[in-house]
Amino acid sequence: MRISSIQAFNNGVQGLQRNYADVTRTQQQISTGNRILTPADDPVASVRLLQLEQQQNVLSQYKSNLVAADNSLTQEEVTLASAHTILQRLQELTVRAGNGSLGELERQSIAAELKEREEELFALMNTRNARGEYIFSGFQGKTQAFGRDDSGNYSYQGDEGQRRLQIGSSLDIPISDNGKRIFENIINADRLDRTLDVSAAPGSTLSVSAPLVQSEVAFTGNPPFPDAGIEIVFGNPDAQSYEIFEAGTTTPVLGSGQLDDDPDEADQVTFRGVTLQVDGAAVGGERVTVTLDPTRQKQGVLDTIVNLRRVLENPASTSSEIRDAVAAGMTNLDHAAVNIDSVRGEIGARLNVIDTTLTDNEDVTLVNKSVQADLRELDYAEALSRLSFQSIILEAAQQSYVKISSLNLFNKL
Repeated sequence: MRISSIQAFNNGVQGLQRNYADVTRTQQQISTGNRILTPADDPVASVRLLQLEQQQNVLSQYKSNLVAADNSLTQEEVTLASAHTILQRLQELTVRAGNGSLGELERQSIAAELKEREEELFALMNTRNARGEYIFSGFQGKTQAFGRDDSGNYSYQGDEGQRRLQIGSSLDIPISDNGKRIFENIINADRLDRTLDVSAAPGSTLSVSAPLVQSEVAFTGNPPFPDAGIEIVFGNPDAQSYEIFEAGTTTPVLGSGQLDDDPDEADQVTFRGVTLQVDGAAVGGERVTVTLDPTRQKQGVLDTIVNLRRVLENPASTSSEIRDAVAAGMTNLDHAAVNIDSVRGEIGARLNVIDTTLTDNEDVTLVNKSVQADLRELDYAEALSRLSFQSIILEAAQQSYVKISSLNLFNKL
């Protein structure tokens, strides 16, 4: 077979180019540390690497969400902890206000501190985050959570939404709580009304305090406090004895009891979680009607403080009014503290979920990076050995090309 000069030159050049490309590719692999420089190097591994990179991007976003959720919940927890501290001080002041030996100036002093604590709590309830959004406004982050009118009455201005953030492929978590749930939807112990009828008991000095729900368990238990209310009737079998009926009925007798013989000492009547203080002496025939006001089922913590403060500020307030206000204030402040602590407990549980998820996220990220390294990274020992071998081949090809290119038919003439 005859080989022309042009074929010999072309074959030599192609061989040099091919060997040089192999050497160059290996050198690029060594310099970058990557085995795969283009998808053509390993199509299957290239597809897998793309999938892993997408997963890594998603994990990075979840990590950012986890950090954001942790920051949001931590701020809320710190704010609620401060609110709880204020409530503790308010409870101390309320107990002090219940001291019957206090004078008007002392009550005014307590009312003044109640006012300052009220302002402090109001500011906390309108706390903003780093983005300037109100953290207790639900979805209405740009709307102030709580407002106050010219009469000093408070109202919630946000909505009942709860923001959530996705922190995993199938897991999202609440990162906020609306202020209505935390500070407004608090069970009101002072949601009952009482009416004293002494028309059938001339000469009676009986007086009855505002009824107070002291035990929610007993009030809603089995049997619960009657929806229609109750009537306490005095006179059977003697003037100081009383029987309790469901309002509007005379049978059956739901309860009974007897007052002591000292009209100067207050007696306590308790029925299914509801407590009344009874003063004076009964002559028989008195009727006390206790009914539930459905519009006063819940009461905001700020309203509780305002009601107590106004009674203490009023010089005309009687000792019984102060006693009733203090009793209602103590119970409702305790309900508010329990409600806040309940939300703080939920926040703590969410923070624990975030910590666990963050750890899992980091573990998956490490595994992801390890798999990517196995697919992408270069085996330097193998690559250096291959580069040495390819360099020898290239040198041999160069030398062969020089020898072949020097051959010429004219040398045989």
